[in-house]
Amino acid sequence: MRQLITIFLAIGSAVTLHNARAQGQGEQSLRIYVVDVEGGGAALFVAPSGESLLIDTGNGGDAAQRDAGRIMEAVNDAGLEYLDHLIITHYHGDHIGGLAELATRIPIRHFIDHGANIQPEGSAARYMRRYEELYRQARRTVATPGDRIPMAGLDIDVVASAGQVIEMALPGAGGPNPYCENANPIAPDLSENGQSVAVSIGFGNFRVAHLGDLTWNGELELMCPFNKFGTADLFIVSHHAQQRPAAMSNSEPLVYGLSPRVAISSNGIRKGAQVAAMRILFSSPGLEDLWQLHFSQFSGQEYTVPGIFIANRFDGETDIPVAPTVEQSPTPTAPPIPLHNGPAFYLKITAQQDGTFTVNNMRNGFSKTYQAESGGRAADLSTGNNRTLLAAESRYSE
Repeated sequence: MRQLITIFLAIGSAVTLHNARAQGQGEQSLRIYVVDVEGGGAALFVAPSGESLLIDTGNGGDAAQRDAGRIMEAVNDAGLEYLDHLIITHYHGDHIGGLAELATRIPIRHFIDHGANIQPEGSAARYMRRYEELYRQARRTVATPGDRIPMAGLDIDVVASAGQVIEMALPGAGGPNPYCENANPIAPDLSENGQSVAVSIGFGNFRVAHLGDLTWNGELELMCPFNKFGTADLFIVSHHAQQRPAAMSNSEPLVYGLSPRVAISSNGIRKGAQVAAMRILFSSPGLEDLWQLHFSQFSGQEYTVPGIFIANRFDGETDIPVAPTVEQSPTPTAPPIPLHNGPAFYLKITAQQDGTFTVNNMRNGFSKTYQAESGGRAADLSTGNNRTLLAAESRYSE
């Protein structure tokens, strides 16, 4: 009898797992969830096969439970029982901080990062030991520019990692970038931001640019004088739509060179969506819409989008100022930064292989569909011209 019970339990578990995967396999679209983790990073990609990739895990500390819970809302909507892959773009607390809490809620099978932490005294220092424990219990791959991350139905190419960028352009890219003429390198970035794992994600004729917090010099190496990335349908805006201090991210050669149809700003209430970056995004050639995870006090009404394109406000907010809020260092007399610890909403994107995609604002039910462009924007990545491709795939498949 005990053997029969064991057999029935095993069959039941297998059926449950099969049903969860079958739900994904029944989909014909790529599903993307850009999660509100209050100016941190968390984006979930679910292929038609049901295979999944999460990029970053939000904040740690007191915010870990909040952000892990918000990620799990997207995970549950996608019907996932585990995460196949997790990219930690870089070791800052707003990108890796939520990992320990998230790992208590869902298994993670494969960890991908840029290698050693170059900022051991930075905001992620207290999370690194737990990260090592987690990847030692699963699989870990250190990403190299030129790698292809194997994921059924998608073409995921690493274009930057550990301060280096791809030597050879992605297929269909490599033309001169006219926006590089007046762009010059700045002082080297000695933080983890410039180490970010940056990827191109292709699904047929649809392409996403997700570059983590890649900074100015890395952007110029990728885009100047030749655009090695090409264009993107969807740009998950780098570095929470920040550009200052010291012109850190979202240069004109990057944003204008990508020429995205749609951009999504993963900003917080008082983090990111800075005026300098918003001006570049709004003036980007070919941009049809900018969506935001939050209304930002730093952009005010002057440099923000209509509320219908914004997924979240914040607790107790009533008036939205017209003028941008001036950024100031915290002082004992400064008013507290507004919080958003209550219910939060993600932006959900569904994309088709012909390049058509729809963005859904889960707060207000508003959605907009962007029809495929003639010929599509994404290059044919199935015959990648990168010499490291085969070796990279074997490393990721171990």
